[in-house]
Amino acid sequence: MTQITQITRRRVPLGSPIFPNRPPLPPEEIARRKAEREAFAQRCREIFQRVYPELVKDHYGWFIYIEPDSGDYFIDEKRKVARQKAKEKHPKSVILAKCLNETGCVGRI
Repeated sequence: MTQITQITRRRVPLGSPIFPNRPPLPPEEIARRKAEREAFAQRCREIFQRVYPELVKDHYGWFIYIEPDSGDYFIDEKRKVARQKAKEKHPKSVILAKCLNETGCVGRI
């Protein structure tokens, strides 16, 4: 016997919180998270700036994924393949994606 579940959509007015029952984060927690993100980004930037000059010559436009704790980086012409290489070696780690071009940006700005 097949059970049918009815999906009800909840409209959220513009400017209102998506999860109104969730209490807002205290300013200390927001500041701590921001500091962690900045420290992570800085460690990744250092690795990127170190390897960029030698990689961009032969691999312009390729994607690079950086795992800052180990200093490992993974490059490939295809974004999914580079990400897969990084996640195979560091499945639980947070990794940063960049592109080997003038800006280092991935995707649209």
